[in-house]
Amino acid sequence: MLEAILSSRSREIVLQFLAARKEGYAYEISKYYSTSLSPIQNQLENLENGGVLISKLAGKTRIYCLNPRYPFIRELTALIEKSITFLPDEDRVKLLIYRKRPRRKGKP
Repeated sequence: MLEAILSSRSREIVLQFLAARKEGYAYEISKYYSTSLSPIQNQLENLENGGVLISKLAGKTRIYCLNPRYPFIRELTALIEKSITFLPDEDRVKLLIYRKRPRRKGKP
């Protein structure tokens, strides 16, 4: 939906993923959207060089998140969150509800 504004579908999905889940790494994003890894890595690098994203290393993995000091962060997140509301219900729920920890043993 924002591809016309952001000039790239991969940039749009990177920003949607990071806005919804607060942080992520390149392989996780490419696996979630079933896309190739290199365009996602390129967009993450471009957005970090532009100051939109920041990253940190956790072991060998570079984890990205939106830069809270970016001057237009409120406007950008509002735009991305609005675009998430237009996703199909199944995709929106899958994107927004994410558990990093496993469930307790025996719990359905």
